[in-house]
Amino acid sequence: MTALNRVPSLLSRAGTASVLTFAAVGGTVLAPGAVSEAEAAAPAAKALQVAASKKGSPYRYGATGPRRFDCSGLTLYSFKRVGKKLPRTAAQQYNRTRHISSSQRQRGDLVFFHSGRNIYHVGIYAGKGRIWHAPKTGDVVRLQKIWTRSVWYGRVR
Repeated sequence: MTALNRVPSLLSRAGTASVLTFAAVGGTVLAPGAVSEAEAAAPAAKALQVAASKKGSPYRYGATGPRRFDCSGLTLYSFKRVGKKLPRTAAQQYNRTRHISSSQRQRGDLVFFHSGRNIYHVGIYAGKGRIWHAPKTGDVVRLQKIWTRSVWYGRVR
């Protein structure tokens, strides 16, 4: 049995403290303190759940919750609830994320709507081409199909 094959059994005997600082992913031993892609995605999935829990909350320009939201206010609030800090506006949020392609997108990634280089809206990717977002004045937080191909994706770090 190689050392890599023994890593899971060593981790289970090592105790919780060691598990937090040592991990094996897909047969590869990560450096102490490193996290897997799945572990990094956990806050995003939880932020998605927070956004979904705000279904029906009214849109209000400049609002950041907990009862009213604008688009970037909803994303800021959702990620803040899971311990991730985002700046206030959609454009600032885009600049703070790791930019990814549409083929790399995952549930919990941010979806930025743009016209040319101008970002005008943001939502949280829910899978199957849909987002949770706070659309506009007179509307409410809701799940909606992405209506344009003029989007960029960003992963919260």
